[in-house]
Amino acid sequence: MADKRAAWIAGAAVTVLAAYAIITPIVHPIDEAVTDFAAGDRGPGTPNWFGTDASGRDLFTLVAMGMRVSLGISLATAVLSTIVGLFVGIAAGAFGGWWDRIGMRVADAMTAIPSLLLSLLIVTLFRGSLVAIVVSLVLTHWTATARVVRAELLSLRDAEYVQVARLRGLPGARIARIHFLPVAAGQAGVAAVLLVAHAVWHESTLSFLGVGLPPHQASLGTLLAESGEALLLGHWWRLVFPAGAIVAVTLALSALGRSLTRRPEVMA
Repeated sequence: MADKRAAWIAGAAVTVLAAYAIITPIVHPIDEAVTDFAAGDRGPGTPNWFGTDASGRDLFTLVAMGMRVSLGISLATAVLSTIVGLFVGIAAGAFGGWWDRIGMRVADAMTAIPSLLLSLLIVTLFRGSLVAIVVSLVLTHWTATARVVRAELLSLRDAEYVQVARLRGLPGARIARIHFLPVAAGQAGVAAVLLVAHAVWHESTLSFLGVGLPPHQASLGTLLAESGEALLLGHWWRLVFPAGAIVAVTLALSALGRSLTRRPEVMA
């Protein structure tokens, strides 16, 4: 019962944060290109609950816009990473042999390379490209899913019903789809939820370092990058609220992932 309650609470928190990110820019839109320096760097209050930035733009809406961009990139990363990891994990765990050796050696090679360094290299070559950011994150995030799926399927490879299917002459691809994919899908789904949380931090780090999204495009990372000088001037809200958004999103998604790990049936 406690695990189920935790899953519902985490799911509700994720829903509220997603609704904030999606609805706020629609209800209270702002033009990122329009500036009002007279209203710049105002502290939290009415009508600007999170205060304003140096250009006078409402930080409450900017954080929502940044969260929407960061979550969009992270969701795309999680979905694509899960698909790649699921394919490699099923091939390695279900068929073994050279599929296993090649898949795991590639995973080892990717793991040996510092993920942030590889992402920085790719994104620097295609600075400001959303596609480059997603590709760099996918290349550094699929290995964990592949290992989890492989470990889950190793015990099933020699199961009696799998051996019977092979003796009946069923193609390997059909055996994988019927017997292995349903088992791997639950673990892959949980891994995808946890990947979103990790990808949010990764994307924010790239944008914070100035090699991710361009400065004029709001994301949680670019908002943090702009808050450095503001903090020295005592404008703490420009750091606290974007950073708080990152922490809230990652905690909610991590809690949801942990609750699903404890209760795999929730995925049904």
